[in-house]
Amino acid sequence: MRTALRFFGKFFKWTLITLGVVLILANAFILISGRTYIYKAVACTYLVGQSGPGILDLEYFPKREVANQIAEPWPVHSGYANARLLPEQQKILDQYKSTSFLIFRRDTLMLEYYTGGFDEHTVSNSFSMAKSLVSLLCGIAIDEGKIKGVDQPVSDFIPSFAEGEKSKLTLWHLLTMSAATDWSESGGNPLSHNAQAYYGWDLEGMIEDTQIEGEPGKKFYYQSGITLILGYCVYKATGVPLAEYASEKVWKNIGAEQPAYWSLDKEGGLEKSYCCLYATGRDFARLGKLYMHEGTWNEKRIVSSEWVKQSITPAELIDEDGSKNQRYGYQWWITQYEGKKVFYMRGILGQYVICYPEEDLIIVRTGHKRGRKQNDTPVEIDDYIRIAKEVTKAL
Repeated sequence: MRTALRFFGKFFKWTLITLGVVLILANAFILISGRTYIYKAVACTYLVGQSGPGILDLEYFPKREVANQIAEPWPVHSGYANARLLPEQQKILDQYKSTSFLIFRRDTLMLEYYTGGFDEHTVSNSFSMAKSLVSLLCGIAIDEGKIKGVDQPVSDFIPSFAEGEKSKLTLWHLLTMSAATDWSESGGNPLSHNAQAYYGWDLEGMIEDTQIEGEPGKKFYYQSGITLILGYCVYKATGVPLAEYASEKVWKNIGAEQPAYWSLDKEGGLEKSYCCLYATGRDFARLGKLYMHEGTWNEKRIVSSEWVKQSITPAELIDEDGSKNQRYGYQWWITQYEGKKVFYMRGILGQYVICYPEEDLIIVRTGHKRGRKQNDTPVEIDDYIRIAKEVTKAL
């Protein structure tokens, strides 16, 4: 017994020593490399029971309100009160840890499904769905003459981009994810640009530090930092923060029922334009309706129909596998269902606003998990469209 106690005592001692050394070395690396945002990352993930960014992270960061004005509640279908998901449909949603699932047909709310404490008033992280809103704001700024057009050089808005390879960049390269920057796109690597942008506090510095590693305008390559630059250009063009511009030009004009919130890198700082817009499922759906109606809201023009058309048309680029790009326009994703066009907003944990014009359907889904991808399209999108068709047919 004493031998065993001595053994475990030594084991415990050396474990503590080893852990101490690891912590010292880790801290030394963080401080020497300047990656002090990692402390924030740990505090917002592992210390609160998460392994990465979450859909309810709003409280961890400064934010700016996207104010609404006069709420326009959605028309509700006569069968809404009795609409239910079948057990097999609910099983699919639960498989991906869904928190909300909303179906709209012909601009009418057909069904809402909430779990995990969510309801129609809960705001949720959009993650990269926000990219589609940034594209919309760019289009509005062009309509207003604050931006000359998609071929305008980025250097007109960011003077440091007038030198070297960065001088080649135009807004079109940003809109189509063909800027060929050195941004490291990763949802799990704590040393990636994504992690630094999400948990750090100097987005402007990250924009200035961006470098070009290829020939812009040739190849589609998805990088969140590209939208960060695009959002900054819109901010410089309009002279007002993105959240305020979104409020005045979009949120107040599409009848949003609640304010939205955009996470900032620091108090009074920049919006994380590549992600991090928090809104309700009902209000996210309004962006889908706006694009389904080619840029009008109840006959009021919000953005030009040509902008909408270009946004949901594949850009003339080569995809990563060497094929012709068929999946991305101006910060909107594109796919097909049963041979018919689908365009959609997309976030890393399975946040979606799915527009299926063939059936006049808009589907919103938020949650904690996304399925595998086939040809870079998450396989569950087909499931969500099929469920929506089944539900609306039953009504």
